[in-house]
Amino acid sequence: MSTLTIQDTIQGLLAAAPDNFSSSRLKGKENLEAQGLPALKAEEYKFTPITKKLESSILSFSPALPITVTPEMVQSAIFEGFQGDVLVFSNGKYLPELSSKIEGVEVDFISAKENTALGSIAKPEKDAFAALNLASFQDGIFISVPKKSQIEKPILLLSFCQANEGQVIQPRVWIESGDFAEATFMDMTVSLGEQSYFVNKVVEIKGGINSQINYYRIQNEGKNAIEVSNIETDILKDARFTSVNLSLSGDMVRNNLSLNLLGSNSEGNMYGIYMLNGKTHVDNHTNVDHTIPHAESNELYKGILADQSRGVFNGKIFVRQDAQKTNAFQQNNNILLSEDAIVNTKPQLEIWADDVKCSHGCTVGQLDEEALFYLQARGIDKVSAKGLLLYAFAGEVLEKIEDESFRDYAIGLIQERLGSKF
Repeated sequence: MSTLTIQDTIQGLLAAAPDNFSSSRLKGKENLEAQGLPALKAEEYKFTPITKKLESSILSFSPALPITVTPEMVQSAIFEGFQGDVLVFSNGKYLPELSSKIEGVEVDFISAKENTALGSIAKPEKDAFAALNLASFQDGIFISVPKKSQIEKPILLLSFCQANEGQVIQPRVWIESGDFAEATFMDMTVSLGEQSYFVNKVVEIKGGINSQINYYRIQNEGKNAIEVSNIETDILKDARFTSVNLSLSGDMVRNNLSLNLLGSNSEGNMYGIYMLNGKTHVDNHTNVDHTIPHAESNELYKGILADQSRGVFNGKIFVRQDAQKTNAFQQNNNILLSEDAIVNTKPQLEIWADDVKCSHGCTVGQLDEEALFYLQARGIDKVSAKGLLLYAFAGEVLEKIEDESFRDYAIGLIQERLGSKF
């Protein structure tokens, strides 16, 4: 067991939990007590000592109270060119008074939806932090996109986070779409202040038959922010789900992303960039579960690591015995810009079917010196040449973002990090 025991640190969170969703909370608590927070040698967290980090950085392991958010703060946080609806959160609490009224979409507090099957997608037995959230979250947001609805405007989930009489923030998001529905969600956080806080986030997404859902996320939080996120999606027949995750900043970040392909002709896509400097540590753990024949998954994560940053990628693809005619692709590529930067990468395939097309791989290297020399020989200075090569490396993921305004914003953040404009 870790020195960060349930009795010493988590009991306050459990005691402060509301009395709703009693059966779900009990399941979360039982799984949390059975697992405990990950020990230093726990296989799934062996490269990311999140429990040790929490022990040293989080002094008040209690719920952070909501902070004051103004309309001006919301407006200044929205990126240029965005044309859509905004749902605002303060330390995980949904603020309807500052949020858009989205035509044709049901939005409410999770506490108002007692029949929501919390934990049925992001199962608490899979991860101790998902169990902790289920057992002790304060409230969350329920989003339902009706059958055959095509929500043309993107929906921005805009979170403001800051330690406030407690340092634990536990957002909970439930998204469901009806059959033949289409929607795009964007997830962004604004960090306020320099004090450490811990975000333990769970997002459950239930896609309908022939639904099309995009989920784009930017992690660009304060340098002392610690985060664990569990985002899991059920993908049904003829449906498509696409995730793009851009990680730029934070102290220690762990992203658990899982796709459950539950119907024929379904498609799950996971793309990500982690561009890290300083001592930022980002761990991307992905899981794709093919259970039905004739389904497809595509996964591409790319890392650019400088200074003393550390990246971890562990991708798992499961192809069950009945999932014949599966097409699954997984690739992780990394560039190290410093001798002190470290990446641990482990793509994995487990296949029980015999009629499949599956591939996986990883690369770790440095910038191509010949390409760098070629650009410099044509009058491009070394800094700009280096930026061009890195931008080209990241571009394969950026082009997966279908929303033009969000893609431009992501490109701008990467160009800013690279130190030059193109």
